[in-house]
Amino acid sequence: MRIRNRKVNVRLVINYSILTILFIYIFIHSMLAIVDQLTRATTHLEVQAQIGCNGRQEFCTRKYSNITHIATHDAPFIGVLPMENQNVDITTQLDAGIRFLQAQTHRNAFGKLSLCHTSCLMKDAGLVKDYFKIIKYWLDKHPQKVITILLTNGDHLNITEFEKPFQQSGIVPYAYVPHADANQWTLDSWPTLGQLIANNTRLVAFVDYNANQSKIPYLLNEFSYFWETPYNTLDPAFAQCMLDRPASLKAKPASDPAVRQRMYIMNHFLDTKVLGMVVPNRRDAKQTNAWRGRGSIGEQAERCGGMYGKAPAAVLVDYFDRGQVFKAQNGLNGFAL
Repeated sequence: MRIRNRKVNVRLVINYSILTILFIYIFIHSMLAIVDQLTRATTHLEVQAQIGCNGRQEFCTRKYSNITHIATHDAPFIGVLPMENQNVDITTQLDAGIRFLQAQTHRNAFGKLSLCHTSCLMKDAGLVKDYFKIIKYWLDKHPQKVITILLTNGDHLNITEFEKPFQQSGIVPYAYVPHADANQWTLDSWPTLGQLIANNTRLVAFVDYNANQSKIPYLLNEFSYFWETPYNTLDPAFAQCMLDRPASLKAKPASDPAVRQRMYIMNHFLDTKVLGMVVPNRRDAKQTNAWRGRGSIGEQAERCGGMYGKAPAAVLVDYFDRGQVFKAQNGLNGFAL
């Protein structure tokens, strides 16, 4: 009996020790993040100029598939905790010039589609319909802007569960619907930003899993139009540009038409491990989001461009307000810096 009790006590001590270390890490991480926020309190994000198409006259005649956008990874998860990937809210992101938002979705405890980080127990940023309402309201106020949203269907739900939030938000009239089947779609099939604006189809929406465009024609299958590089990267040098998803393309060479005729998303957010858990690396965000230098957006994009003959269509980043993301976006689109 004493031996059993001793074993139980040892387990309790170990468990409490792990929880204590985890609590200390979260506390220190949060304090450092708060200090980081306070040191930047006097630095305001500039509001993008209301000119041209998405802020550039040149974009009006460029095809959607020939533009590189900085994209906010886990855009709705805002704050200083380890499961939060951005510092400012959706409206501020859009005002600053972000035109591509990515978000995870899960069904919450009440059966509603919600913006949850891995699990709704870990982080619930609110209902998907309310997220759409924020974007819809912003589009109402900015008639020369085109927004892309990428949804992660974390629970692999039937795609019809997404229809209600879209309809309830009132955003559907803005949604772009391709004129041809994805199997016949090429990079040249995309309209220009000017055409999207003229037709007032200024929302391009994608989902990663279980898309069915015969049921929801405006919610596009991400992997019919994009492929992605690896995510959860722990290497600060980002010394790779492999095709990671979809699995159906992984074995194909870079020259294969199925690879060449899709846009691609360059996952450029750095993670780190703490007690075996992968969390965003806030500390190094400034260099990760730099235009030039080791592990920068520009360095990885050059590597990818050399392999695939084109720039990424989207560069997914954490803490977009750290570093030089818009300088990188201008550079990748061929504009003078």
